[in-house]
Amino acid sequence: MKPSIPKGTRDFSPIEVANRTYIMNTIKTAFETFGFQPIETPSFENSGTLMGKYGEEGDRLIFKILNSGDFLKKADDALLSEKDSLKVTAQISEKALRYDLTVPFARYVVQHQNEITFPFKRYQVQPVWRADRPQKGRFREFFQCDADVVGSKSLWQEVEFIQLYDAVFSKLGLAGTIIKINNRKILSGIAEVIGAKDKLIDFTVALDKLDKIGKDGVVKEMLSKGITEEAIEKVQPLFDFTGSNIDKLTSLEKMLSTSEEGQSGVEELRFVINAIGELGLETAVLEVDVTLARGLNYYTGAIFEVAAPEEVKMGSVGGGGRYDDLTGIFGLKDVSGVGISFGLDRIYLVLEELGLFKVVDLPKPKVIFLNFDATTDMLKMKAIQSLRANGIKSEFYPDLGVSNKQEKRQWKYVASRAILFVVSKVENDVFILKNMNSGVQTNCSLSELVEKLK
Repeated sequence: MKPSIPKGTRDFSPIEVANRTYIMNTIKTAFETFGFQPIETPSFENSGTLMGKYGEEGDRLIFKILNSGDFLKKADDALLSEKDSLKVTAQISEKALRYDLTVPFARYVVQHQNEITFPFKRYQVQPVWRADRPQKGRFREFFQCDADVVGSKSLWQEVEFIQLYDAVFSKLGLAGTIIKINNRKILSGIAEVIGAKDKLIDFTVALDKLDKIGKDGVVKEMLSKGITEEAIEKVQPLFDFTGSNIDKLTSLEKMLSTSEEGQSGVEELRFVINAIGELGLETAVLEVDVTLARGLNYYTGAIFEVAAPEEVKMGSVGGGGRYDDLTGIFGLKDVSGVGISFGLDRIYLVLEELGLFKVVDLPKPKVIFLNFDATTDMLKMKAIQSLRANGIKSEFYPDLGVSNKQEKRQWKYVASRAILFVVSKVENDVFILKNMNSGVQTNCSLSELVEKLK
């Protein structure tokens, strides 16, 4: 059978790993500059931890893990005969791969609440899994790079997250990213004033798809969810909202004049917009987008989404928001949280398309000992041991080269990995060291070799 990997997953070459590490290190450095601490959580969680937290669409995309052993033994025969997969799944699968890092983080906070000092600022860089349809920039296994603050209701946290996005993308050389912002309270207010408050989730999920399926597609989906034509007519202005951020807030204020919750959302947005206006951004652009909904049930305040520069056709490269009651689902009430995520894999594709990757040196030894004489192998290995003890990356070519062809293979290996120093021979405890750039050869004792390579 021809070997293959599952759809939506990828292998990474050494250069791809180096480039991904460069992105992750840039993000991690920014996280720590802003005061965040790292944590890690398991790759899979109990199903009850994840299910019901992402809405109906999200639940369908969660990878379930079959129970170990004879998983069908405990399944109800009647359910099996009905072939109702949703009902059977609960009996044969108790665990699932994590869909994101936010819900596991909320679980972590609740479990470790007595060890945490609030406000708690954490970052997490780990893979997540979604049973999505693979396409450009969308994979079934991908990394998320998250930063969250729990235990603070201050809107300065939202301001800092916008600055954090700006800092990372500026450092990566990705100028012109658009940080879109909205507020869930505004969406709730709109649903209220058009008389569709009981359809808030359906309304926001459909509205969030505006850039994907267009105005007609959104209207069609809203109608299919039972939102009336009269209500849809009232939200028509949202499809063509224009002007500056302040203009948009003024229009929203008028539209939501009868909604207390809506007005609260406008005021929160105004605080953030004014603060960023005063502080400024390095290269990113902040834009109020009233159609931004992000179809996740847990956002309660600010909503963020970051779009790549316009010349790149790519989905969002980051997103997040405030979730005042997320930990409440695990029994810890009144702990406000806000967080953002960077889409590592999409950021990689954008940097690649724009040619923004710096030349990254792959891991390699500083010196390699070639193998043309087996009688000196132990001497070379002892020398390598000393070099490594002094922090000098060293390697021994393991296969003996006695023929012309075998010797050429060793020198080709040196060239392909661009190794700077080569010890080609050892004679009477003297090491013959060659600098591959200059071509100069030097005879050294072991102590001299260590000093030269330091």
